[in-house]
Amino acid sequence: MRFQYLLEQALGNLRRNVLVVFAAVVAVLVMLTLVFGTIVVRWSIDQDIGRWDENVRVIAFLTDDLSLDDVTALQSEIQGWDEVEDVVYFSKSEALQEFHELFADQQSLIDVVDADPSILPASLRIAPKEAAEYSTITDRLVVIPGVQKVSAADEAIDALVARSSRLRTFAYWIVIVLGAAAVVLIANTIRIAIFARRDEIGIMKLVGAGNWFVRIPFLLEGVMEGLVGAILAVALVWAVAPSIAELFSTSATVGSLDVPGDFLFKQALLVLGFGAGTGLLGSSFGMWGFLRD
Repeated sequence: MRFQYLLEQALGNLRRNVLVVFAAVVAVLVMLTLVFGTIVVRWSIDQDIGRWDENVRVIAFLTDDLSLDDVTALQSEIQGWDEVEDVVYFSKSEALQEFHELFADQQSLIDVVDADPSILPASLRIAPKEAAEYSTITDRLVVIPGVQKVSAADEAIDALVARSSRLRTFAYWIVIVLGAAAVVLIANTIRIAIFARRDEIGIMKLVGAGNWFVRIPFLLEGVMEGLVGAILAVALVWAVAPSIAELFSTSATVGSLDVPGDFLFKQALLVLGFGAGTGLLGSSFGMWGFLRD
């Protein structure tokens, strides 16, 4: 069996059905562009979540009647929770100093607080192990005696986690719906090619050609259609990946957001493999019922 001959047959089939092949390639291109693009968007959001993991703090404001020993005991208790990475105590004087730094350009507000510094309570700054666990920590804090108020950037964290989850669901549906469409289109191109060469295939079988000798060119045709669509999708998304990441990032420093080349390379290999697999599946369906043993 000469691979060169089989490859030439597959390329010949592609040339004979240009319009149908074009439609199949476009279907694969659209599907994998959306999938690959979604992967990049999720990477961007995961970077945001990672930054939240590093910077999110749940702040437990303490009542004034707690002694230093009470605060130390409470700090040790919270530090032992599974969801907690670290707990830092901020005294009233530290809270006042922080207030001066945050509102340095609002002297009138500083004057009000300086007149009665006691309005700024001491607090415990709690770092969760993961940003999404802030709600568990908050729920446990609000029932502890000595904690007068709990503050966390709950809406921002929930929005990021929900956004990542929605993107994952979107990617799954893209693969299912557009993947099925691509498989059907590739299957149709194979059926058209088989029908166009039905007399030639019949003669080949009469002179003793094996079934796989007949099938392999059609399998190669499907794989090539899938690969061409995948290569175009990879090239397109790779070119605009930094722009995609910056567009969907919520970071204030998006200008410095670079998608790592090794990440793109690994994902591109998966996309190329998925494209080839889609083509192989489509060509297998296309031959079903036409080229049986």
